[in-house]
Amino acid sequence: MSERWFPRSLAVRVTLLCGLIAFAMTGMLGAYFFFFARTAINAHADDQLIGRAEHFRNLVGDARNVQDLRDQSLMFAALLGATTDVLILRRVGEPPFIQVNPGGIAVPGALALVPTDRRMTTADVLRTEDHPQMHWVAGLARSGMDGAMVEVLTGHPLESELEMIDRSRFHVLRSTLMSIAVSVLLVYLALRHGLRPLRRVAAHAAQIHPINLSIRFPEHDAPRELREMVTVFNAMLDRIAQGYDRLSQFSADLAHEIRTPVGALIGQTQVALNRVRTPVEYQQLLESNLEELTRLSLIVDNILFLARADHAMLDIALAPLAMADELQGIAEYFEGPAEEAGLRFSVQASGTAMANAPLVRRAIHNLVVNALRYSRPDTTVRLIGEPLASGALIAVENDGVFIPAEQLARLFDRFYRADATGERPAESSGLGLSIVKAIMDLHRGQARVTCSEGGTIRFELRFPA
Repeated sequence: MSERWFPRSLAVRVTLLCGLIAFAMTGMLGAYFFFFARTAINAHADDQLIGRAEHFRNLVGDARNVQDLRDQSLMFAALLGATTDVLILRRVGEPPFIQVNPGGIAVPGALALVPTDRRMTTADVLRTEDHPQMHWVAGLARSGMDGAMVEVLTGHPLESELEMIDRSRFHVLRSTLMSIAVSVLLVYLALRHGLRPLRRVAAHAAQIHPINLSIRFPEHDAPRELREMVTVFNAMLDRIAQGYDRLSQFSADLAHEIRTPVGALIGQTQVALNRVRTPVEYQQLLESNLEELTRLSLIVDNILFLARADHAMLDIALAPLAMADELQGIAEYFEGPAEEAGLRFSVQASGTAMANAPLVRRAIHNLVVNALRYSRPDTTVRLIGEPLASGALIAVENDGVFIPAEQLARLFDRFYRADATGERPAESSGLGLSIVKAIMDLHRGQARVTCSEGGTIRFELRFPA
């Protein structure tokens, strides 16, 4: 059935369904009781009819002859009890000598006579559907003295019984309708009461706004059936709030990062336009502007990569990566900048890791650049790779300045720069370590950082098997 035929209210839907169930159940029960009552009434009428017929057969057996039976006709009529009942006594093949038939009802020809040696049963009752409906029973009786064979025919019109059946039908229908109405009303009231937690949830949901994401649905008084849904919704709101806070902070940091190079470009260009410059001065200005534009381009590329990583738009291919060869190649690549900074490399690696080589290379590059920037002079940057039972580990260690725990926990945040030494603060955009974490999230791995009291900083990349 089309959805448009259903009411929009859940309470009305459930009430209608419960009403249909109540109608079916009470209807079946009412029909059962009605048919049971009708059967019982008919059976009682048959028992009464058979009892009177057997009584008349006994009276015939006690009489001396047929004449005595004729003389007692008034007694037989009185014994019928009901003024509309039929009683006929006649000798076999002769007209009736006693006939009590106020309604002049014709005796059915299919009426069978019960022999004298057998008692009547309900199987011997003949039921006619003519108006009025009649129950008949007939049997043979032998008079006590002369042994004359007498036919005893009795009939009972079901007038009072039909009235009782009609009344029973009316009461059953009325009670069925009343029970359905009461059931529907009680179900609706119970649903209205039972759905109050949903209305409370809706009221709380109406209060949630981007400027007020701290509202949560109450879990302590939620019904058991709604508690799981409320828990899931609260967890979803926590994620939305975290994402909204990160987005707000990201937007603010992004504006701050872009404002610096853009401001430099505008300032340098305005200064250059104040008067005519020499070609050499214009060339220097263009070189300075190119540096700022390159920085802007790098920031945009990093932001685009992080956005794609956050939305799982990168489908990375994994392959075995020889950690010793990869780390040795990176050490050779950064050998020149390391010598200029008074640093050296140490590589200790073996085994393979299931990873995407270009992405892992980018992550290690960022860690090595970070180590070269913040290491103490005349120290060693250690590149470590080792297989684990749960996958593989790549670590980059350097000796620098101790980083407090509150700063250490934020190193992977976007645009965050601890800048422990205070040197060259403009060289970093604060996105390198965020990209490292995003790359490890794409690998379903983990990026960790620790710092000893002596200032040994260790970045770990843990790859799953």
